[in-house]
Amino acid sequence: MAREFKLPDLGEGVEAGDVVQVMVAEGDVIRAEQPVIEIETDKAVVEVPCPYAGRVARVHVSKGQKVKVGAVLLTVEDQATADVAPPPAGSTPASKPPVQGKPEPSPVSKPAPAAAGTGASAATAASAPLAASGDISVRSATPPASSAVAASSATDSSPSPPPVSREVPAGPGTRRLARELGVDLNAVAAANPGVRLTEEHVKAWVKATLSSAPTAPAAGVAAGPVVAPALPDFSQWGPVERVPMTTLQKKTADNLSAGWALAPHVTQFDEADVTDLEELRRKYTARAGEQAVKLTITAFVLKAVAIAIREHPRFAASLDTATQEIVYKKYCHIGVAVDTPAGLIVPVVRDVDTKGVLRIASEMNALAERTRQRKVALEELRGGVFTVTNLGGIGGTAFTPVINYPEVAILGLARTRQQPVVRGGAVVPRLILPLCLSYDHRVINGADGARFIRRVSTLLESPELLLLEP
Repeated sequence: MAREFKLPDLGEGVEAGDVVQVMVAEGDVIRAEQPVIEIETDKAVVEVPCPYAGRVARVHVSKGQKVKVGAVLLTVEDQATADVAPPPAGSTPASKPPVQGKPEPSPVSKPAPAAAGTGASAATAASAPLAASGDISVRSATPPASSAVAASSATDSSPSPPPVSREVPAGPGTRRLARELGVDLNAVAAANPGVRLTEEHVKAWVKATLSSAPTAPAAGVAAGPVVAPALPDFSQWGPVERVPMTTLQKKTADNLSAGWALAPHVTQFDEADVTDLEELRRKYTARAGEQAVKLTITAFVLKAVAIAIREHPRFAASLDTATQEIVYKKYCHIGVAVDTPAGLIVPVVRDVDTKGVLRIASEMNALAERTRQRKVALEELRGGVFTVTNLGGIGGTAFTPVINYPEVAILGLARTRQQPVVRGGAVVPRLILPLCLSYDHRVINGADGARFIRRVSTLLESPELLLLEP
């Protein structure tokens, strides 16, 4: 008997992905729950296991092909010889090279509605839920902290959207995104008649609304898609190459456009004299090394941020535009942007406020290493209340980081540098760390932004205060 293995539901808001690798070939005998394909979504790279044991009669997809939830991936035939004993504990099946050749068309069934949930919008690549079904393992390929930005409401005074008619076809993730953005799904449906609404429809409607001159139309006014001006023919001036955007790049571009257009960003700059902190760090570097821990300034910064958040809890909040409420989180999980070949990815260090600097450094280093190897678990990318991004190792004197929605603030670190400073009437060289705090002005006012970044600076300039905290 032949059975078709279809792409299962990968979680709320995930309706399709790109084939990164086909791990089996036609004729292979596979066991039940063996990973057979890697799919890249806008959130992660997912190894998808096949629940059937047997011989692969046909591979319906190939590397680079886009497939939707419900599309047929493999046809598997049952046979006596396919009863393969499970591998020894701890072993992994050898990967097969991708199947070459022209991809076959894949029949697509209608995706099942994703389970409703709470928390970050599925539009947020860095922090959105991806409740994978079965034993799907996830290797992160999410966008950076400064890229993983979803749209926010245009103004504090925007009224909540009217109730959505139950006749509007949309999944839970799409409805939740509309609530977070203060968008009337009835209007989106009017602009897209006869289709099941997705998050892309909602974001396209928001961008179209924003592009209307001179001001955005009132809720309920349908708008068509935004059409960018046609590019010139660049080849008339020399050779060019066109490379298709990946799923991640497309999602990042959409989120950046919507987030930057809708969220009122303000960036506050300050400096911290970290001369004493650097001496302390060097003093304890050897001890940390004995525990295989790399002690960096970033670990001290995370601790300082956690203390400042305790004193200024609004910096760990989120704005619920649907209910016109500010959501205060009673936990302190801080994301740290990590540079990888796939871009900046943001793993989250848990309960930073309850840990010492050495433990923070240890956990942060381990997370960063797994992230670079694309082995970080999806759950380790979720739940952050604040993000820290450090570009000091690359260079630059300052920058304006983009908020990692639905968070309301992000702290950027530029390169430390020796700088002449007046101390006791004399000019002396001091090590200065530039700090760049971006925040959502709907939730945080300028005075609080200045107080927060000054508090972080003070803690870094007096590192003994960090050591006294639990």
